[in-house]
Amino acid sequence: MEFVDRNAELGRLTKLYNSDQAELAVIYGRRRLGKTALVRQSLTDYEDAILFQAKQKTKELQIREFVDTAEESFPGISRIRENWDSLIGYLADQDAIVVLDEFPYLIEEEPSLPSVIQELYDYGVDESALTLVLVGSSISMMEDAALLGNSPLYGRCSEKLDITELPFNAAMSLYPDSYSPSEQILLWAVFGGTPYYIEEAATYNTISDAIEQTLLSSHSALHNDPDYVLRMELSEPTRYFSILEAIAGGNTTLNEIAQASGVDSDQISRYIDRLKRLRLVEREVPITERPEKSRRGQYRIVDSMFEFWFRFLYGTPIQYDQLTPGAYDTVVEPKMNDFASGTFETLAQHALRELYPSYTITRTGRWWYQNHEIDVVGITNSDVLLVGECKFQNSPVGYDVLSTLESHESELRWNPEQGGERKCEYAVFSKSGFTNSLREIATERDDVSLFTAEDVVNAL
Repeated sequence: MEFVDRNAELGRLTKLYNSDQAELAVIYGRRRLGKTALVRQSLTDYEDAILFQAKQKTKELQIREFVDTAEESFPGISRIRENWDSLIGYLADQDAIVVLDEFPYLIEEEPSLPSVIQELYDYGVDESALTLVLVGSSISMMEDAALLGNSPLYGRCSEKLDITELPFNAAMSLYPDSYSPSEQILLWAVFGGTPYYIEEAATYNTISDAIEQTLLSSHSALHNDPDYVLRMELSEPTRYFSILEAIAGGNTTLNEIAQASGVDSDQISRYIDRLKRLRLVEREVPITERPEKSRRGQYRIVDSMFEFWFRFLYGTPIQYDQLTPGAYDTVVEPKMNDFASGTFETLAQHALRELYPSYTITRTGRWWYQNHEIDVVGITNSDVLLVGECKFQNSPVGYDVLSTLESHESELRWNPEQGGERKCEYAVFSKSGFTNSLREIATERDDVSLFTAEDVVNAL
């Protein structure tokens, strides 16, 4: 698959490689996000760099394989005593670039390795231009080794790269051009910006084939991938599975999640916090409130694939095999508009700055209070408040949606920082266009704008 985006990360790594001082970098993030592809791309112009991908083997075999990899560029390493201190020390004398991929596997067999590297960087590489890059998918182990305040390598890293999913525009560039804007939104709702998932889905030319062939069949490449990722990261996966299933089923508060998952309410926060650390779940509060003070927080799954998997696949091991071919059309497609509606809202929020370029929008998000909810809110540095409603449905949107939006807006408590009365602009976002009556109103009123799925996709 073509390598896209990550230009900022590549630039920061190149700066380290070209430094005349000893540098230490940590690259971390959940599995499947393309960390290895990133380091491979970054080393394209560095022939003597060492890229070692660790495996779950004994310490002795790990070191032996590391030496075998390193001696292709530095033959003299075969004469060095086979321990990490001596080997890295030797490569420091050569001003080498060394990437240790899947670093947590090395720590499992040699728990003192972070302390060995710490001592080297404290006392042994003062005159060296060594660049050491530590790459890991186990976020908890990378935090314990290098990221948290009590970790051995804390304060010694020149760079810490937290790898997240690709942005929408980069992800869509990897799919065939035949997908319409609304289909691109569906692709994003299911596969998100995870490169590994996109690579599998992008070989197909229709939504139904992409989902059915990569996910629904029990023999497909991604059918059990969320299960695999969770079991690699978590020691008690069953409870986390129940929690994620509860959230995917529409339970958003801690009490609702605890009741639906069967996890004790006094323990639920601990499990949720771990899922937040893995970037699988996030807490959202109304845009007008501060996260640390709000009591109206709601939790949602932020990884598209995980949300789809827990919504449609978890607990249904044979259902789709019995219906294939045609499982997507029969079971999934009738529910896809509803499933993708939250994704459409989020994309509309992200597109707001491009859609309203004349305003400086300081924050975008969502707002709710009791029975009132607004899908898209943009707070500006002026007296203008932007509010929008999103409908991802197969029928045109009518005036009733605008009327409902206006009634909800009247309950939203926000005033311009500089004082005075606020002015509101209303936006309606629709997958399937608008009725003639709503179009006429938008033509007559300066404070109403209508945006299609194509408008949102183009803005992104």
